[in-house]
Amino acid sequence: MAKNNDKKVEAITSMDEDFAKWYTDICKKAELVEYTSVKGCMVIRPYGYAIWENIQKILDSEFKALGHENVCMPMFIPESLLNKEKDHVEGFAPEVAWVTHGGSEKLEERLCVRPTSETLFCEHYANIVHSYRDLPKLYNQWVSVVRWEKTTRPFLRSREFLWQEGHTIHATAQEAAEETERMLNCYADFCEKSLCMPVVRGQKTESDKFAGAVSTYAIEAMMHDGKALQAGTSHYFGDGFAKAFGIQFTSKDNKLEYPHQTSWGMTTRLIGAIIMTHGDNNGLVLPPAVAPVQVVIVPIAQFKEGVLEKAGEILEKLKALGIRVKLDDSDNSPGWKFAEYEMRGVPVRIEIGPKDIENGQCVVATRYNSQKQTVSLENMLETLAAKVTDLLENEIPQGMFNNALENRKNRTYQCTTVDEINKALEEKGDGFIEAMWCGDEACEDKVKELSGVGSRCIPFEQHQISDKCVCCGKPAKSMVLWGKAY
Repeated sequence: MAKNNDKKVEAITSMDEDFAKWYTDICKKAELVEYTSVKGCMVIRPYGYAIWENIQKILDSEFKALGHENVCMPMFIPESLLNKEKDHVEGFAPEVAWVTHGGSEKLEERLCVRPTSETLFCEHYANIVHSYRDLPKLYNQWVSVVRWEKTTRPFLRSREFLWQEGHTIHATAQEAAEETERMLNCYADFCEKSLCMPVVRGQKTESDKFAGAVSTYAIEAMMHDGKALQAGTSHYFGDGFAKAFGIQFTSKDNKLEYPHQTSWGMTTRLIGAIIMTHGDNNGLVLPPAVAPVQVVIVPIAQFKEGVLEKAGEILEKLKALGIRVKLDDSDNSPGWKFAEYEMRGVPVRIEIGPKDIENGQCVVATRYNSQKQTVSLENMLETLAAKVTDLLENEIPQGMFNNALENRKNRTYQCTTVDEINKALEEKGDGFIEAMWCGDEACEDKVKELSGVGSRCIPFEQHQISDKCVCCGKPAKSMVLWGKAY
């Protein structure tokens, strides 16, 4: 990356030329990540971590507003504890990393490095839940987990990643089911409002649900290239885990009953989703809510009298409003700065130079649509500050959301046969397929085998494409969203 006036920001591979290389270029050149000597693990650099911190701050506030409390479970799980729920352990077995030695001594029992924490929460619940008065428990934790992925990519799949995992336990099935859907909607609202990323809400098919769950719900987002990315999941466990772990409570009518549980999670792959939903060939395009820097001020001819002073005045006005703003008074050229902050996805750039000051104005550029406008500096709080606030809170988020939604609409195809699926993908490129399904897992597998698209979810919002299954032609039970996925 350039460090002086003679160098420009290095070019980013065009997404049309090589989408995977484009993605990796942005991760590296925007200084989001760096590779390490630990295969499949990454360093999340300050700029990348700042995005995650903003995601965390918003979600954590929303969780707490819904009554959840943060806890922290151990990172190691004894093998005997993991084995208590058969379906769960079988689902995670291929991805588990094991600790076999403590120092130089072999452990009596292997320890699993946490791939997820259901078993740890169950053990804890068994110790603290005894009466209906102890329920519900609404917990969440912010931790890292390890899953031994064979193929890794920054943010999308790594062997260690950051996430939040919510775990709740309730007296009744109804309460737990309501919690499962409430948290899915919480995720969907966050993605659409804070990340400007439209999502499809739905239920996973039986073959695709979380190991040990009664039902799994997900939100699916479409990336620039038409592929799907699962942005968040929410699981209803029923009382299966409670029975496996011996969790019981005394009900109001003095009977021993098993409680019902949920879990739900979002991860740092959301940063990958932001890149692939909004980014362009100049780099990142960040939603204002999670951008580490929301506004950058670039002085023009800053060596001339009054330029840095006026830029500093704008800086202080915006800071006072709680806007994350930066003044770049380095000796890099304005052209270099423009390219640098475009590549870093800063939502708003303010340009101020001698001629602007003379005319009592500044130039305001928006990253997502590359538009510029002049804004008066008279009564700065009422004009420039109001304009910037409106851009960050309304115009930019809505514009970014609409762009992403338009991409999804243009890449969503309705098909009634597998041949139609293949034709749509061949002629129009990857996208979401809306097609009917009979509910038979064999048909679900056959569609993937013949077309390469898998079931993403059964959308809550159903509409009738036809009355026959896209694969076998038998009566259809539901419309399914199909696609290739990250």
